[in-house]
Amino acid sequence: MVYKVLVDEKQGLLELPQKFVAELAYPFVGREEEAKVITLALLAREHVVLVGEPGTAKSALARRAAELLNVRFFKYLLTRYTEPAELFGPLDIKGLKEGVYKRITRGKLPEAEIAFLDEIFNANSAILNALLSILQERVLYDGYTEIRVPLWTMIGASNRVPDEPELEALYDRMLLRHFTKPVEENKWGDLLDASWRIESGRIPPPTPIMGMEELKKLHKMVLEVNYQLVKSKLLKLYAIFEEKGIHLTDRRKGKALKVIAAHAVLNGRLKAVEEDLVVLKYIAPRDEEDLDKVTAIIAEELKTPAKYLRELADIEANTRELSRIIEGIPDYDPRLVEIHRNLRIARERVLELARESGNESVEAKAQEVIYIIDTLLERISKKLGF
Repeated sequence: MVYKVLVDEKQGLLELPQKFVAELAYPFVGREEEAKVITLALLAREHVVLVGEPGTAKSALARRAAELLNVRFFKYLLTRYTEPAELFGPLDIKGLKEGVYKRITRGKLPEAEIAFLDEIFNANSAILNALLSILQERVLYDGYTEIRVPLWTMIGASNRVPDEPELEALYDRMLLRHFTKPVEENKWGDLLDASWRIESGRIPPPTPIMGMEELKKLHKMVLEVNYQLVKSKLLKLYAIFEEKGIHLTDRRKGKALKVIAAHAVLNGRLKAVEEDLVVLKYIAPRDEEDLDKVTAIIAEELKTPAKYLRELADIEANTRELSRIIEGIPDYDPRLVEIHRNLRIARERVLELARESGNESVEAKAQEVIYIIDTLLERISKKLGF
């Protein structure tokens, strides 16, 4: 009975991340991937930077994530003139008079569990070093004191990728990177409707999906994920990236495992499969040019549902083209025999793709293509007089 309770609890926990993603993306249009990236950062207990133009819901997503977790949240827009006290709290004047150096951190970054720093790469040198230790060690070194901070995840935002050498370390510590785009034109109507619902107050306040206790348990499960099945493929991808001029620091190579494991947990698994390596598109690219290269490499190398679906779409398109061609071929024409043979080969390939993928959406699409092929095979058989 105790074992069953533990299994049920684990299964219940594994259902939470998908609910969290859906609820995080709910008020917005076209922000499902941003919601996924933030959720992966939370599961992995890592930091994420969203790079893109203003007005793409970056700060709203960060605030909603904190509300769905019911945790302490800190938000601030950085400029090059931002003072440390604005982030970390003012010095306690009374304490100074008594010879004690300390800050009043209430409501400031040192007390936040999730933080959002807009234009994070505007950090000046006075703030930069403090941020580096907070992101890496969860410690604020302030004068002669060390302040342990409860920060779980930092969400940064910027409209640019930093070029300054002094910002490289900060950029590297943001393990996940996502390049946000404006909503596509075909979704502008939905965008207007969603914006009106938000502005008119018709979006209900978010109800927490889970708390820090559940998030910590999920993070522990992330660290228990078995990644051995994908280790060799991961090493191969690292080698290809390097060959293509996409360099990952040793830190990023190692920490990528946590995000791969987080993707497995997000999909209800405690074992990593090739599909989970798609998260490398959030880790490997430094800029959008790299992103295009990484996306192409992943599409070529991984057995992802998207890859299977693309091949099925090609087979479907070819089959429909053959359907048009045979309209102009007379009955008993020898060419029909060759087309019939090729369609049988295509049918076997479709079945092989369905078996190999183990994915429900691929299997469903395969059934659709099989139906189209079988219908055409029947037509050809009648034209041949079988």
